Amino acid sequence: MFDPTSRYYSLETATHVANDGTQVSYKKRRFLPKGQTMPTLVEIRVKDSDRLDMITARILGNPEQYWRICDANNTNNPKELTEKTGQSIRIPIPQA
Repeated sequence: MFDPTSRYYSLETATHVANDGTQVSYKKRRFLPKGQTMPTLVEIRVKDSDRLDMITARILGNPEQYWRICDANNTNNPKELTEKTGQSIRIPIPQA
């Protein structure tokens, strides 16, 4: 269902059975890991024109992996990481 590089790939699949017997499969909830425990590849300072997908493509090679940077910086909101020029963000070493 999910690509192996997806943040949802390793989540357990559960099934809900409705009163009428209908079964609905879903992925269990994902909680953010503790970013400070993730090994850091590099720390960067945000420039005025930076976007998280562009940073991710440049450093990790795939813009869809932006969620790894969000995890390392304890946020669900990618825009928080680039809204202030000069702020420092952690880029983690990608983990399996």
